[in-house]
Amino acid sequence: MSRATQPDPIDAALDAARERSPLLGRPGFLMRRLHQIHTALFLEETAAFGITPVQYSLITALADHGEMDQNTLALEIGLERTSAAEVLPRLETRGVLERRQWPEDRRVKLVRLTRSGRALVKRMAPAVQRAHDRTIEQLAPAERKQFMLQMIRLVEANNDTRVAPLRLR
Repeated sequence: MSRATQPDPIDAALDAARERSPLLGRPGFLMRRLHQIHTALFLEETAAFGITPVQYSLITALADHGEMDQNTLALEIGLERTSAAEVLPRLETRGVLERRQWPEDRRVKLVRLTRSGRALVKRMAPAVQRAHDRTIEQLAPAERKQFMLQMIRLVEANNDTRVAPLRLR
């Protein structure tokens, strides 16, 4: 068999996966399923902290950027404003962050981490990194980097089509 007529090994692997389940040929399904898997790993690794992945994204954005208004915070992590408005009071009740009205516009709420919140971000970092590592550990190190770059490329290319865009610099 000449090289031109040999089946592409990647096509063959994709065909084999689709034979196991037609769902394995659907990018949206695979992204949702991988998100479910990562969330489970995150919650397993961080169980002692009682923080969800969305809550962790919010507090790490505050740790990185300091005080900001709720709408900007939501934009920093690509979250709908109403979802952020629902999550932030829970973190405030736990003493992780503080909210206050902006003196120049009382409709605007400013958010900042408390000392306890900053300490929580630092304590959680190793557990969170374990969850991230476990999510992609089945890939070879070079494949992990390529996978990350491909995900970044897709997010950046499609960012404007999302209801809650992610702030990109």
